[in-house]
Amino acid sequence: MKATRLGAAALAAALLGALVAGTPAQAAPAPTSTDTTSTDCVTNPATPKRQFRAMWIASVTNIDWPSKDSWTAPDQVAKQKAEYLAWLDLAQKLNHNAVVVQVRPTADAFWPSPYEPWSEYLTGVRGQDPGWDPLAFLVAESHKRNLEFHAWFNPYRVSMPAPGGAGADLSKLAPNSPARQHPDWVFAYPPAGVAGSRLYYNPGIPEVREFVQTAMMDAVKRYDVDGVHFDDYFYPYPSGTYQVPDDATFAQYNRGFTDRADWRRDNINLLVQEMNAKIKAAKPWVKFGVSPFGIWRNASADPNGSDTTGSQSYDIISADTRKWVKEEWIDYIVPQLYWYIGQYPAADYARLVPWWAEQVRGTRVQLYIGQADYKSGDPAYGSFWMNPQELSNHLTLNRSYPEVLGNVHFSAVQVRANRLGATDIYAAEHYSRPALVPTMTHLPHKPLLFPVVTKAQREADGVRLSWRQPADGKGPLGTATSYAIYRFDGLGLAGRCDFADASHLVGTVRATDGAVQSWVDTTATDGARYTYYVTALDRLANESPASLPRFVR
Repeated sequence: MKATRLGAAALAAALLGALVAGTPAQAAPAPTSTDTTSTDCVTNPATPKRQFRAMWIASVTNIDWPSKDSWTAPDQVAKQKAEYLAWLDLAQKLNHNAVVVQVRPTADAFWPSPYEPWSEYLTGVRGQDPGWDPLAFLVAESHKRNLEFHAWFNPYRVSMPAPGGAGADLSKLAPNSPARQHPDWVFAYPPAGVAGSRLYYNPGIPEVREFVQTAMMDAVKRYDVDGVHFDDYFYPYPSGTYQVPDDATFAQYNRGFTDRADWRRDNINLLVQEMNAKIKAAKPWVKFGVSPFGIWRNASADPNGSDTTGSQSYDIISADTRKWVKEEWIDYIVPQLYWYIGQYPAADYARLVPWWAEQVRGTRVQLYIGQADYKSGDPAYGSFWMNPQELSNHLTLNRSYPEVLGNVHFSAVQVRANRLGATDIYAAEHYSRPALVPTMTHLPHKPLLFPVVTKAQREADGVRLSWRQPADGKGPLGTATSYAIYRFDGLGLAGRCDFADASHLVGTVRATDGAVQSWVDTTATDGARYTYYVTALDRLANESPASLPRFVR
């Protein structure tokens, strides 16, 4: 161990010496630390350095991707790929740094799964092979844009209502659906014959819980996903007075519970706890997050609850979301706070944000907020949502709570629709600069050496920077997955606090194969003088010290 540390230190010293020798005299000081956690740097809240920014890209019923138009396209695969790349273009335009993509919407798969059938939302036919591997493409293309890819799974939903979906009819599922092979694993809710009826895997059956975890873990193990994401579908939302048909299941598998509501919650607790353990055992760096309904419990029902009067996920879908936070079974939580700011007793956005901030405080669970872009500009949701500033006001309110580390927008088609210009407004006021995703210090990481910038030269389309990453991933050092580029006007040295927000962050880029990395600053002005710095980031966005400066005269 001592010898390894000495080798790394000697390597760093040698690199520094070589850098100083080849750099103008004013660059001689050691590389600048980008760690501002122990400083009192003054930052601009409108340009945070770290903030999770994403949109949900839903596949169920072809909400976002792929579109139904692509089912019948002469060149179906090419059209579906082009559609997805257009979503990535939008994400980049808005300075997002992640996408949350639904890849298992109804107990099916967007990859060649040995456990479940191909998703009908790829071809329009349940179980039909689309002729390519969509998940491999989705991950690879997202990473090319340096966007984190969070694979969104629905654990228990098996079908959507008829006529578009299979409804409660097992015979309409794909021939190789496990639900057809194990009809005792599923129930219909509401009952068959009732409008809206669909099939669910029964969360109370231990074999079912194990199976859905195995099916989802197949994707985690085989693909380079950055996160696993669940939404709010666990036990089905209540429909009228119909009861979930699990009498026999409770009798057989109650594990000593006498209260069925507590037993159901424990079934979902086990799903979440076990899934987290399996993810971390297979790939410790993969994040696990859940996007629940925005109300855990009301204060009238529980003193720990929020100042709300709406439906409670704890009671109606058996999701004890607060427990998942307190037990740290998840890495992040994205409550769907799909309500406006104002006097709305059932669920006021301005009351729920501080409540959720309090729940994550003191834990290692990160809080992002689910935003209702789908309501913006739609008169059906009331006058508050006809205010073009409503969504931007949400993000402004979030700034008052340091626990809020980002936002996820529902959904991609609504973000693109930009009704009332609301997307443009919040993007200009809150996403004007790039941002790194927040770090998760409890996940494994190693220190990174600073990059060696070897060239900065003007080209027809801007300033091209070239650099190398010394000892990348060797010995006790981490692997550089991407890079951040900072630009300062004029020729001079930056201090630690100059890296504390994104005021000078001009871009990030994914690492590529090969010793030399490069990036073009297309926003550079002809004739202007600049000072550039480059930092290395691992796959969890932990950042190296800044490179020595490179000047462009």
